Amino acid sequence: MPSFDIVSEIDLQEVRNAVDQANREIGTRFDFKGVDASFELTDDKILMTGEQEFHLQQMMDILRQKMVKRKVDIDSLDPKDPVSTLNAARQEIHLKQGIDSDTAKKMVKAIKASKLKVQAQIQGDQLRVTGKKRDDLQEAIAHLRGQDWGLPIQFNNFRD
Repeated sequence: MPSFDIVSEIDLQEVRNAVDQANREIGTRFDFKGVDASFELTDDKILMTGEQEFHLQQMMDILRQKMVKRKVDIDSLDPKDPVSTLNAARQEIHLKQGIDSDTAKKMVKAIKASKLKVQAQIQGDQLRVTGKKRDDLQEAIAHLRGQDWGLPIQFNNFRD
């Protein structure tokens, strides 16, 4: 029986490269001369530090540009509110990976509402869609791509 998986993954190596490039650009830009500003990548988040919230806004623009150049979907970035003190400002950006249960349930409902002859199952942080015909699965992919889910989705593990 043909099937495929719906996942939401980002390439962490490309994210690391984008953060490194953004750090290098901050070091060379004129408007950041003498400013203590940097990006720091941990397992599932990016920490931006600067002297003012204005710097954080500029840094966010730089990071988005670098992510787009490295072909990382910026929908996977979840910026939190900036925290400002007298001499520093910080902002965390969480990296979204995996499909959360609410979004997965919405996807299953959308597939069922489309009246296609396929079944969808939630398997942890991914969805498995099965059907009798390959054409039905391709229609399901087209139907899901046509909607905005708030996170990047990929279709992989397509089997006949």
